[in-house]
Formats: sequence, structure tokens, C-alpha cells
Amino acid sequence: MGTVDTSAEEIAGERRQLINVAYRLLGSVTEAEDAVQDAYARWYALPRSRQEEILSPGAWLTTVTSRICLDLLGSARARRERYVGAWLPEPLPDRTEWDHAGGADPTGPADPADQIVLDESVAMAFLVVLESMTPAERVAFVLHDVFRYPFAEIADVLGRTPAACKQLAASARQRVSVARAPETATGQADVVRHVKEAWETKDIAALVGLLNPSAVMTADGGGMVGTVLRPVEGGARIAQYMV
Repeated sequence: MGTVDTSAEEIAGERRQLINVAYRLLGSVTEAEDAVQDAYARWYALPRSRQEEILSPGAWLTTVTSRICLDLLGSARARRERYVGAWLPEPLPDRTEWDHAGGADPTGPADPADQIVLDESVAMAFLVVLESMTPAERVAFVLHDVFRYPFAEIADVLGRTPAACKQLAASARQRVSVARAPETATGQADVVRHVKEAWETKDIAALVGLLNPSAVMTADGGGMVGTVLRPVEGGARIAQYMV
């Protein structure tokens, strides 16, 4: 019984890593949770003899979760083409809004968002860049550059050679380098604060001064509230729209 209990704890303990992988691949906490749940369901559907043959259950679960995400990315692309307005990744709540951030039991029924490690790879700008990649590029890039998985393992997920996966990651990396802004996290926070202050006081002149003349604004109401159907271009037009 002791061996069985330990094995169950180890399997459950992979949940945090799986949620982190799935969220970065899908850009949605809900979809990430569903993908991880599906992977666990497939694990527990295996005969016990087959489970015992798997040397690394964590690696098996990561591979299965990534394949599930790959399939979802393909269908998601079609769904988002029919989406009304712009589609943006689902942002995580600000850490200050998490009442029990970091304190949740990763094996328990905690909110999946509580288990996602916050770093540059979950920043909205980064997730938007990921959306511009093909599903295969996104999987190769996220697994290798973010989670440091070797290309030999990624090849098993994508059904391609390690060399082909390396090329996919390189192509994705180029997209990131072109889109990445030199602004620091502190600088971004300052700009956001100033924009918020100008918006709350309806100070159009201040907003125009903060926005690049060639700025483009996209908005996603998530099907819950009204939104702009097309991007708003130009600092002055964005400021007017915001006010």
C-alpha cells in the first residue's frame, strides 16, 4: 500500500507543472485545466501493468498534455477566426488579487491560476506573440525555450524529427525577438499607471502624450461585454475611444 500511495502522490504532484505547460500553450486557464484533466483521465485509464512499465509518469503526462494542447491549438485557430472582434489570451489575475497565492496545495482542488508560475512567459504581450505562431512552433518553442525540454522529447510530441523541432523553435524565437519591446517591467508598470490615471480623469491630452502616434489598440470583451470589432489605430483615436 505504501508504494501505491507514494505513486499516487507523485502523479498528483505533477499537476502544477502540467498546468504551467498547458496555460502557456493555450493561453487560457480553463482550457489548460481541461487539457490536464484529460491527460490524468488517460493515465488512470491505463491498465496497472502499463502504468508500471512507464519509467517517468511525469514525462508521460507532459507528453500527453502537450499532444492534447496541440490538437486544441489546431481547432482553436478555426474557432478564433469566427470570433466576433479581436481574440486575446486570457490574462492571469494580478498577484495582489490572489488571496492565497503560493499557498495552495498543488495536489488539491485549488484554482489552477494559483499554480501558474509568474514570469515573462505569461505576460500578455508574450502570449499575444505566441498566438502568431503555428501550433507546432508554439509547442516546440514553449517546451524547449520556456521549460527546457530536449528536442528529442519534443519530437515525440510533434511526431517530427529533433532537427525539424529545432527549426520550429528557431522560427518561433525569431518572431519573439522581432516583437519584443525593450521596455522594462518597471517602465511598463509606470506607463500603465499613468494611462490609468489619465483615463480616470478623462484627460485626453495626457493620454495622447502617453501613447505612440502609431499605437494600435485591440480589445476583447470575451463575449461578456461590448468591445471594438476592429483595432483602433493612432494615439489620438485610442485616447478618444478610451475616454
